[in-house]
Amino acid sequence: MNIEELRDYCLAKPAADESFPFGDDTLVFKVGGKIFLLAGLDGNRFNAKCDPELAVELREQHPEVQPGFHMNKKHWNTVQMDGSLTIKQLHQMIDHSYELILKSLPKKQQAEIVSEK
Repeated sequence: MNIEELRDYCLAKPAADESFPFGDDTLVFKVGGKIFLLAGLDGNRFNAKCDPELAVELREQHPEVQPGFHMNKKHWNTVQMDGSLTIKQLHQMIDHSYELILKSLPKKQQAEIVSEK
């Protein structure tokens, strides 16, 4: 997966938007104003939110998944996009992150976003 494919996949999610709040080299994806994914424009890794238990499991199973770089390491993973993980695995991690953030939003806002699907 390259940065363009990552961007397209993230922006296809309901109510997802992108910005550069941390500088010109870090692309940030949000839903409901909350970050669900950060990616360097070099296109070789991204940070995604993750359930803490699943985060540990993924890190144990895949050396490409590490504690979140510059993030809360309990809740965020840094995922290398070096071809070791399948597109399906990367999509699952992105989807999981998006869903965690969506579920953290107020119920009314969640309902509005879900109705956009």
